[in-house]
Amino acid sequence: MKPPRAGKSRLRGAAGAEHAALVLALAADTLAAATATEGVRRLLVVATDPAALAELRRLGAEVVSEEGAGGLNAALRRGEGVLREDNPDGVVGALQADLPALRPAELAEALAEAAGRRSFVADRHGTGTTLLLSAPGAPLEPRFGNGSAGAHAASGAVALSAPVPSLRSDVDTADDLAHARLIGVGERTVTALGEPACLR
Repeated sequence: MKPPRAGKSRLRGAAGAEHAALVLALAADTLAAATATEGVRRLLVVATDPAALAELRRLGAEVVSEEGAGGLNAALRRGEGVLREDNPDGVVGALQADLPALRPAELAEALAEAAGRRSFVADRHGTGTTLLLSAPGAPLEPRFGNGSAGAHAASGAVALSAPVPSLRSDVDTADDLAHARLIGVGERTVTALGEPACLR
């Protein structure tokens, strides 16, 4: 995660919210849902500026520096390495930090469908990836970036078919945010927006 003030540039000015507060709220609601998900044992945030994400620590995440990893995929491999130190044979997942409508039951459904296979969940547009899972003890092999869903499929990852709308609804633009709000976002995002919205 970039520092909240620098992340999500296409979302800047959305709904009149203060940008850094909104970006942090998206991540906090994602984290809250993930920590409440059956089967999730440990949550790690890889950050370019760990001090900027102190709020996420208070919510139960471990926050580590990317240590000059150089881009999202390198940062995810850094996080994977940290997690493997503790559990070399476990399943590692990369979950996007902009899923404010995420419901624990839908994340658990995706984990169950994966059933130990390297797999991924495409976003609602079908081009991006919101969740990538490794096989037990196997490399995550992240290929995030433009067209990541196709890149992950081409690398052998299985596309999960569960509808899981809250897991497919990442927020990059104002339109994405409006869509997530229709599903129902978490309380921190509602607070950051400063106006009524459907709560998940």
